[in-house]
Amino acid sequence: MKGSGHSMDYKQSVTMDPSGFVLLADFVPGIVQEIRYYSTYNFIGDRIDGYEEPVALLTKEAARALKAVAGEVNAQGYRLKVFDAYRPACAVRSFVLWGIEDLDLRMKPYFYPDLEKQELFKKGYIAKLSSHSRGSAVDLTLLDMRTGKELDMGSPFDLFSEVSHPDSKAVTDEQYENRMFLQKAMTRNGFQPIDCEWWHFSLKNEPYSDVYFEFPVSSEYLRRQHG
Repeated sequence: MKGSGHSMDYKQSVTMDPSGFVLLADFVPGIVQEIRYYSTYNFIGDRIDGYEEPVALLTKEAARALKAVAGEVNAQGYRLKVFDAYRPACAVRSFVLWGIEDLDLRMKPYFYPDLEKQELFKKGYIAKLSSHSRGSAVDLTLLDMRTGKELDMGSPFDLFSEVSHPDSKAVTDEQYENRMFLQKAMTRNGFQPIDCEWWHFSLKNEPYSDVYFEFPVSSEYLRRQHG
């Protein structure tokens, strides 16, 4: 979920051009996708603006790096499960608008039980600009091939809480080891973590470090634009 910390006026650097993007499933066969912002099971409780299909899109560079991660963890009996990848700038704007609407607390018990909505911005869980909109960030976890279940990471995706910080002392040794297993596989292949969400990683050498994209999450749109 976390933003980027960039302070630029994103209106001056937004584009609809998806030419540098790919469908992640085309690059990483067998990857599991549960695109939460296409569903209603997310911290807002509605499908998010810009999510037209439950698919993951990434820049070619990020997809290539994630393919290397997948190969590494597959060899050890695990698969990658992606919750979010490229996120349109319009989706981020909808998060901000939601944050202003104090009355909408439908999903508070599930995603931010110990925080007020305004604190989600102050603590950095939600930002006005997101690295996801630059196309090289991904939210993910690991599935055990033997059981088909997610590894126990000590907190679910998008739980806005200190327990979701990668180095939280509130998790068990096993849960911490699972987080570090994912983190090390990602960092070995060019991704970097953040300090408040164990599931979020961005490509260190991202190709569009100053560009935010607006096109929809849609395989149809991508294919049409690619010609």
